[in-house]
Amino acid sequence: MAGTISKIVRFEDEEEFLMDMEDIMERFTYLASRYGSGSVLEGFLLWDYVGVQDDEGIKIFRIGEFPYIEGTLKIDYETLRTLEQYFDEIESRWSDLSVEEIDYFIEMLNEALGKEIVFYEAYDLGLSRNEAYLILNIKSLHYLDNVVDAEDREVLEGAVRLLMKYI
Repeated sequence: MAGTISKIVRFEDEEEFLMDMEDIMERFTYLASRYGSGSVLEGFLLWDYVGVQDDEGIKIFRIGEFPYIEGTLKIDYETLRTLEQYFDEIESRWSDLSVEEIDYFIEMLNEALGKEIVFYEAYDLGLSRNEAYLILNIKSLHYLDNVVDAEDREVLEGAVRLLMKYI
């Protein structure tokens, strides 16, 4: 994607990081809708995000959140039960999991399913616990910096300040 960069960032407090990312995305989404640009923070991937391919596409969730998305997956009953069994096992060990263990677990799960429908990118990206992969659109940031009026300048600067806390 032209104009985008990606950056691995580290954080100490996961809840604070997630709240900050939510605030940043809200601010940039507001500015993008008001000034007609793309979002500056196009997305982020935490070290424990997993994707599951169903009949509608790929659904992303965090290890430990499977029970919350289970009802949204459009897959056959047998596949769902296998996923549930494996995710229950790994979620029971969440506090001491490493990305290497999650990657191995996903390989075993796909083998048990006989098809590759579960994806884990954090290992390939080189993430560790308490790290995230950010995708930033620098063109959108530059555009907003040049067009935002005085009324919204603080919204932009606040979003950039929060983002810089991690970059």
